Amino acid sequence: MTIAELYRDPVYDGATDPVVVIEGGTWWMFYTQRRATHPDPGPGVAWVHGSRIGVAQSGDGLRWEYAGTLEPVRGGLDLDRSGPPPATDRTHWAPEVVHDGQRWRMYLTEIDGVPDRWPGHARTIVEYRSDDLRSWRREGPIDLGSDRVIDAAVARVPGGSWRLWWKDEAADSVTKVAVSDDLDTWRQGGIAIGGTAHEGPSVFELAGRWWMIVDEWRGMAVHVSDDAVHWRRQGGPDDVILGAGEVPGPGFGHHGAPVRVGDDVWFYFFGHPTRAYVPDEDADDIDDRRCAIYRVRLEVGDHGLVTTAG
Repeated sequence: MTIAELYRDPVYDGATDPVVVIEGGTWWMFYTQRRATHPDPGPGVAWVHGSRIGVAQSGDGLRWEYAGTLEPVRGGLDLDRSGPPPATDRTHWAPEVVHDGQRWRMYLTEIDGVPDRWPGHARTIVEYRSDDLRSWRREGPIDLGSDRVIDAAVARVPGGSWRLWWKDEAADSVTKVAVSDDLDTWRQGGIAIGGTAHEGPSVFELAGRWWMIVDEWRGMAVHVSDDAVHWRRQGGPDDVILGAGEVPGPGFGHHGAPVRVGDDVWFYFFGHPTRAYVPDEDADDIDDRRCAIYRVRLEVGDHGLVTTAG
């Protein structure tokens, strides 16, 4: 299977955590714009922080053009085609974008400031709303019972309720879940996926079953459910998709999200084309930090969820 590189962020070459939606024939990609090639990002892991949400657009999901960044303004975020300023004072990560039937909603991980180390800094998932994918009104943080929450995934599930899955770094980096009937009030639902530490859940329906893909930093683990509530891992404890040797470069597939187009489900994800970067290790060389966006088609075969080149 040959997977083609689709997109590189033209500002800092650090496009990660992509989510793709389609509106009026235009494909929109929202992603974390890591400051991989910033000339002076700060010490330690400051280059992973201080990030904006980058935006790219496409007519076919294959050829992408940079459209700017979502810049903080009074009351929310606005798309600015000039891109980010050289210095920033906050961190935005891992957007999740869904349509609720009337408008768009974004669930964004926010961190105050630009931390230069992983521990000791609160992370919050904040909701925004938009009618046009360009201007986003900030609704405020969601109380999820922890101050170390990142990587939201949101879907409407059987029965009509909504579920929000996220990584809780204060609970050994497992996936937890909250439930809502109206997307306004959320109640805790406990641990959805435990076991091996992971991040970046994405949830979708395909072939009559529900699937959750999570990033284990060695490839992507797949979990399957009949009701989007009770999950079982596909394969054994070490089975992954988009692992070493299955994606371009020496690394693995990381944190992605699906988009449905007719009968096809495309999974957009990121990888490190130069080095298999590990979050707890230093990345002193700029080439170690660079990222690229790829996609595969998701299908259900005799043995579960599989990927094919797209």
